[in-house]
Amino acid sequence: MFTLKGFWSCERGNFAMATAVALLPIMAVVAGTLDLTGTSDDAAQLQNSLDAAGLAVGTKYLPSMSANDVQGLGLTFFAANLSIADQQEYSDSVSAFSATASGDPSAYYISLSSGINRPSFINGAGPWPAHRSATVKMHPGAQACVLALDPHASAAVSLQGSTDVAMSNCVIAANSDASDAVSRGGSAQVSAGCVSAVGGTSGLSPPAANLTCGTPLEHQYASFDPLADIVPPPYTLCLPVPNGKTYTLSPGTYCDKTLSGNITFNPGVYILRGVTLKPGGNGSLSGQGVTIFLTEGAQIIINANEKVNLSPPTSGPYAGITIFQSRGNVSALTLNGGANSVISGFVYAPDAAVSFAGNSDMSGQGDCLRLVGLTVQMTGNSSIKTDCTAVFGNREMYSSRLITLVN
Repeated sequence: MFTLKGFWSCERGNFAMATAVALLPIMAVVAGTLDLTGTSDDAAQLQNSLDAAGLAVGTKYLPSMSANDVQGLGLTFFAANLSIADQQEYSDSVSAFSATASGDPSAYYISLSSGINRPSFINGAGPWPAHRSATVKMHPGAQACVLALDPHASAAVSLQGSTDVAMSNCVIAANSDASDAVSRGGSAQVSAGCVSAVGGTSGLSPPAANLTCGTPLEHQYASFDPLADIVPPPYTLCLPVPNGKTYTLSPGTYCDKTLSGNITFNPGVYILRGVTLKPGGNGSLSGQGVTIFLTEGAQIIINANEKVNLSPPTSGPYAGITIFQSRGNVSALTLNGGANSVISGFVYAPDAAVSFAGNSDMSGQGDCLRLVGLTVQMTGNSSIKTDCTAVFGNREMYSSRLITLVN
């Protein structure tokens, strides 16, 4: 006969019931431990992938990239560093991925972040989230005096003829991955702090080349465009050009003309739209404290029998910039001035070939000059200073880059 008292005194089923009751918290602890361990492992993999992606983006980043470009590049490298299983597991959380860029030529930063939501072993429990981030800093390398921006051109920096280029403590740099990104030929003599190229170099062995660093630095990271953040000023009304072969211009916009003769620029900012600036014959071009913007196909052509004397403003938004050829303007920039010619400041033509020929008069003390072009050809004697803080208004140019994690 069954009685309640007998049931409570019976020991045959109590052990199983007690065990079942006791297993519940044990199973919860085990499941929680598995969740915690799995989430920790996933977070570590997430951090490793973000770190690797940040370093990879750091090698490819250019200041001209849009926010979407940086995001897309970061996501590509991030996904490549996750295993197939991880990608499937994180497929619902990759949408939280973010990659952004900030900084200026003195230091750029890439910041990345992402999160995961690991499903719990405990039925009905919410996912275990984890969020990680990484920041990469791109330090500039040594000071550069010449930079060719073309990523693939052969002889992107070409030192030819009887040129004698002296750039003590300053670097000649090329972003080209060609085997001869920086090329010296003929009887050219080169002395510089160093030569840095994404690809290789040619003809830069002693005695023709005297480099403080010993041998050229090949297979380096690309150098940053030093004026990537500069935006030309808006146009104003097209100003008239005085008659005659000797005249002085005032700051402003000039359009669709050929300017020749003995030309003097008053200090200030000039916008040349479709203008050809070509002194011609024994003409001259001079201006102190000027910035000349070349837009809509405008170009400057200075040949050997013409004299040029130009320097930039030392303060204001265009400090240190003497000639700025707008992006998209592919007109060749030719600066082959004759005796007693002097050019200081940045000469910048990111989408055009720059041809520069110094001369014996320029090579005595050197000029505070920085040449930046899609390609750069140097065919004359020139000496370029490196200590030019006052002239450039603290604007600098650097070769290559150093990439480090900062968190």
